[in-house]
Amino acid sequence: MDSYRTIKALAEGTYSEKRSKFLAFAMPVSSVEEIKQLVADYQKKYYDARHVCYAYMLGADRLDFRANDNGEPSGTAGKPILGQINSNELTNILIIVVRYFGGIKLGTSGLIVAYRAAAAEAIAAAEVIEKTVDEDITFSFEYPFMNDVMRVVKDMEPQILSQGYDTDCSMTLRIRKDAMPQLRARLEKVDTLYIR
Repeated sequence: MDSYRTIKALAEGTYSEKRSKFLAFAMPVSSVEEIKQLVADYQKKYYDARHVCYAYMLGADRLDFRANDNGEPSGTAGKPILGQINSNELTNILIIVVRYFGGIKLGTSGLIVAYRAAAAEAIAAAEVIEKTVDEDITFSFEYPFMNDVMRVVKDMEPQILSQGYDTDCSMTLRIRKDAMPQLRARLEKVDTLYIR
């Protein structure tokens, strides 16, 4: 797997049921630290809400995930939100659903439906994009080999992250994961190349 689906930017959705209001926020994320900060920010911003529930998924392999019910009956909030992330095959995403209680209890099945629907609304409002899993390679070479290196770069079209020209030349390239073995093999054929 060297590509994955995520969302481009923050998207919002709402759902109402028996006067309870559910505000859903879907956002792209890249680390657990970032998620913790965002959840804390939303809890602070919506301090007057009854519940601030969430679920997230991280990584191209989609193995790092968590669902949080924030006081709702177990499995009625975080799991339905996570279910929407899964059914849309998304990752590197956090969905927070803020609930304002309307005075009428929804029951277990009502809560599951509401949190699922709110999360689905936020995803529906988002622009889903495909991203590649990329790897970086840093290497040094002597100046006379510049043409050989640039020929490989021109052929394989990696992203050039940095390049330096002191006594030796150095370069850091980024390329899609499945193309890295080929890029590495071609660069190793250039004599006097030092790959870090």
